[in-house]
Amino acid sequence: MEGFSAKRAIRPGRWSAAFLLALALCGVAPGAAQARVLQCVPYAREISGIEIHGNAGLWWSQAEGRYQRGAEPRPGAVMAFRPSAAMPLGHVAVVGEIVDERHVLLNHANWSGPGRIERRALAQDVSEAGDWSAVRVWWAPDNTLGARENPVFGFIYNEQPDDGDGEAVGHG
Repeated sequence: MEGFSAKRAIRPGRWSAAFLLALALCGVAPGAAQARVLQCVPYAREISGIEIHGNAGLWWSQAEGRYQRGAEPRPGAVMAFRPSAAMPLGHVAVVGEIVDERHVLLNHANWSGPGRIERRALAQDVSEAGDWSAVRVWWAPDNTLGARENPVFGFIYNEQPDDGDGEAVGHG
């Protein structure tokens, strides 16, 4: 090759070491992008359009006065799980479809495995009152409904709250 100098060529070993050193100095490690897993909160926020931030266990209280909340599942609503020993930060999932009065299909992330997105995951209302205050959710590793009952605050709807007079209140 014309104009190519062997003296200037960087041997593969040197290039690799220089590249890794440059990445380290920038605060980036190889594989760091792969190590990041998708959590339930950003996934639920993205597909529901509900603009709440912070861990899932805070969504219910943060929705007060900003979004309508209730005990009835609706497509597009966020099911807000209460924190528990098994889920210290709670969980959020988006209702994709109503199957019947005690079953819905959820879309959510980070339930059956780190960063795993699940669509159409079955959730069953197992509350005694039939009010969706406790659910069992599909557990993909066992290909069955999970054995654990999960406490639920309720559902957050992507609608402005009602001010009591039938008028919507603005998001503030």
